[in-house]
Amino acid sequence: MSKQLILALSKGRILDETLPLLADAGITPVEDLSSSRKLLFDTNLADVKLVVIRATDVPTYVQLGAADVGVAGKDVLLEHGAEGLYEPLDLEIARCKLMTAGMTGAAPSQARRRVATKFVEVARRYYAEQGVQAEVIKLYGAMELAPLMNLADEIVDIVDTGNTLRANGMEPRELIAPISTRLVVNKAAMTMKHDRLKPLIARLNEAVASRRETQDA
Repeated sequence: MSKQLILALSKGRILDETLPLLADAGITPVEDLSSSRKLLFDTNLADVKLVVIRATDVPTYVQLGAADVGVAGKDVLLEHGAEGLYEPLDLEIARCKLMTAGMTGAAPSQARRRVATKFVEVARRYYAEQGVQAEVIKLYGAMELAPLMNLADEIVDIVDTGNTLRANGMEPRELIAPISTRLVVNKAAMTMKHDRLKPLIARLNEAVASRRETQDA
C-alpha cells in the first residue's frame, strides 16, 4: 500500500467549509481549487493529495480504497451505507436536517403515502420503521414541486432554513436525522497508515474544538 495519503473532498458548500479546517490541520492546496478545472491537487505536503469530487461519490472512493480519507455529509453516508468505513470525527460544518415535509395543513395519511426524494434508501427505512406503507419515487431535484403537482404526498429532503418549503406552501414535519459533515476513513488505510492518519485526525479534532469554542464565546 502506498504511503501517500489521498483525501477525497466534497464539491460545493462543504468544500468551502472544509478547507479552513484542513489548513488548521496543516494541509493546504498549492493552488486555488475554485479557479482550477483539475480534480486532483497537490498540497503543501509532498505525500498528501486532494481529490475534489461529487459528494455522493466520496463514500465509494473511500470504501473501495481509491482515497484513504473523505469528507462527506451524514445524509450521503446514511443513503450510501457505511460498510468498510470508519467515521472518527464530526467536523460540525454544513449543519442541516433531513426531514419529511408536506403541504401546509394537510394531514398525512397513516396508511399509505407517495414520497418523493433522492434519499431512497433512507426514506424506505424510515417509513418502514414508522409502520407506514410508502411508495418511494426517486427524483434528483426540485422536490417541492412533487406535492404541488400531485406526484407525491410528502417529500424527504434536506431542510436548512425552511424558506423554500414555505415559499411553495409546504411545511417540515418529522425529523429523520440531524445532518453535519463527517470525516470517513478507509478501514484498511486506518490499519496500514495508522501512523499518518492518527495525527491528522487529532489535528482536525483540535481545529473543530477550537472553532466550537470560538462560536460559543
